[in-house]
Amino acid sequence: MTTSFAFGDITIQRIVEEETPLFDPLTFFPNLTPELLAENRAWLEPMALDPVTGKLVLCIQSWVVRTKHHTILVDTCVGNDKERPNHPFWNRMRGEAYMRGLATLGLTVEDIDIVMCTHMHVDHVGWNTRLENGRWVPTFPKARYVFSAEEYAYWAGEHAKAHAYPFADSVLPVVEAGRAEMVADDYAITDAIRLEPTPGHTPHHVALRVVSAGQEALFTGDLIHSPLQARYPEISMRADWDPAIAAQTRRRVLECACEAQTLLCFAHFPSPSHARLSRWGKGFRADPVG
Repeated sequence: MTTSFAFGDITIQRIVEEETPLFDPLTFFPNLTPELLAENRAWLEPMALDPVTGKLVLCIQSWVVRTKHHTILVDTCVGNDKERPNHPFWNRMRGEAYMRGLATLGLTVEDIDIVMCTHMHVDHVGWNTRLENGRWVPTFPKARYVFSAEEYAYWAGEHAKAHAYPFADSVLPVVEAGRAEMVADDYAITDAIRLEPTPGHTPHHVALRVVSAGQEALFTGDLIHSPLQARYPEISMRADWDPAIAAQTRRRVLECACEAQTLLCFAHFPSPSHARLSRWGKGFRADPVG
């Protein structure tokens, strides 16, 4: 499944690896109450909450930003052949959807100029590498991989304490191949495309802001996972490094995006996964675009 649309003088596209009911909402969002879930069930179903299983419907996807000079891949999903003991449904995947989606956009792995990872969790770095003759090698051989230097340092420290599978098989091989570029959390890729610090989900999580023809788009990464968090920004998810900071960052970013009518391109919202915000009580409604 792919989406492609013009945004100023650039093209924004996406590659969907998976869109399916994945997690129980009360487990995924520890500070969500059954009462609040029941109150919002009617508008969440069926797009964001599966009425059959009761699970959150999430997209696992990459965004592609195509300018006149660069093709940028934002986050790289889960990937194939990876050992994921903590996520059995992603363990040693052998899916074809990702590469098929890339081809549908008329792209090959050699066409990607820049890979940018918002953070280093399992579902955002997987296709950084692929298995070749028993070794992990960069999937996109001509790309420079843009990593937050401090995000990398944090995960290097975690990996030193206990084996971190995504870091070991999807980040370190890129560094060892000399394809990684370690940057500040506000690094400018171009004059119109820059990283933006959005801490909380991880210590140095970043979003990507793109300006084109006077408009702004923000690729949120895991700043937010579900439309439910737009309405209630104080709801944080279970893997947040610091739930309080994550909620504060989310509120700040959503407030600014609503005021500026920024186009938000979400990592995990159900299709079409991009929206502009309008006010809804003390929170926001994500109004899909296109």
